[in-house]
Amino acid sequence: MTEIGVRAASLGMPASSEQAADEVVALARYLREARLPLEANCAARTLVSDIEPIVEAVQRAGQPIVVHAFIGSSPIRLRSEGWDIEFVRRSASTAVDFAVRQGLEVAFITEDTTRTSPEVLDVLLRTALDHGASRLILCDTVGHATPEGASALVRWVRSLVTRAGAEATLEWHGHNDRGLALSNAMAAAQAGADRIHACAVGVGERVGNTPMELLLLNAQLLGWIDQDLSTLAAYAERAAEMCGFTIPANYPLLGADAFRTSTGVHAAAIIKALGQGDAHLADRVYSAVPAAAFGRRQEIEVGPLSGLSNVLFWLGERGIPPKPALCQEILAVAKRSRATLTDAALWEIVERRRSDEASEAES
Repeated sequence: MTEIGVRAASLGMPASSEQAADEVVALARYLREARLPLEANCAARTLVSDIEPIVEAVQRAGQPIVVHAFIGSSPIRLRSEGWDIEFVRRSASTAVDFAVRQGLEVAFITEDTTRTSPEVLDVLLRTALDHGASRLILCDTVGHATPEGASALVRWVRSLVTRAGAEATLEWHGHNDRGLALSNAMAAAQAGADRIHACAVGVGERVGNTPMELLLLNAQLLGWIDQDLSTLAAYAERAAEMCGFTIPANYPLLGADAFRTSTGVHAAAIIKALGQGDAHLADRVYSAVPAAAFGRRQEIEVGPLSGLSNVLFWLGERGIPPKPALCQEILAVAKRSRATLTDAALWEIVERRRSDEASEAES
């Protein structure tokens, strides 16, 4: 995570169980002992009983941990819980007060921010700031927002902080229920959010959170960051493996098909660029994402839409002499196929041709 430029990490919610508390301590100790430049944070409801385990974790690990204290704020959340605004305000002030007294930095989270009215947000956010919260986290908890809404919300809260005379930073936390998590995160960043939350391969509640690797990819291509992301794909693939998550073949950057092409025109352009000794051009002529910059490579395959260039490239990559008869046989099989030929199918043709040539030589 540190290699790809991540600067903060959630260690969990220690109040949820004894095991969770032990895991938080182990992770926090690792951060301290490895001297990793990762800011640790833990989630807690706006309850003293939820924050106490974070205080204990800090003491056991000897590592600072930021409290991410959250409480529902939208009308639909209040209705389901039977709360009123005064109850939420008191809960927020009590929790922030306690954490601050314990010497912990506090990020206050209005859960379901994007479905909360400005009037309610004004009361709750000002309360948190007045009691010592140094960060405000705006949550699109159920993926309700649009990019325009995310941008407007960030600008409005930024104005509220200024009017309150505070210096709190703003963070955006989004979900992907409408498929807009990445777009919303980028809109929030453009509108002035200081930090964007994301998860590897978007793993998270329901259909997930903002995908970390796609956020970093776009931030890099837009010039928002200048980071060595050559290990980004490896990071996301490792996280997917650990989470038991299967990456779809058509997933941007990470999917098996992300940089594959079997179309003759595409392949010919890439091969011509490589023939000029211009790897930079080859990585971009038919790709908006330069694969090498993110730990991947362009792949040229052979299929029904391929031309001779594809066949020559495949053979050349494997050191196989491009004999005319072999090339024509591969191309003929590819044209009859309903899909891209697998490496196994191509090698079968190569071996069959070699066997035929050997038999002819013997006779």
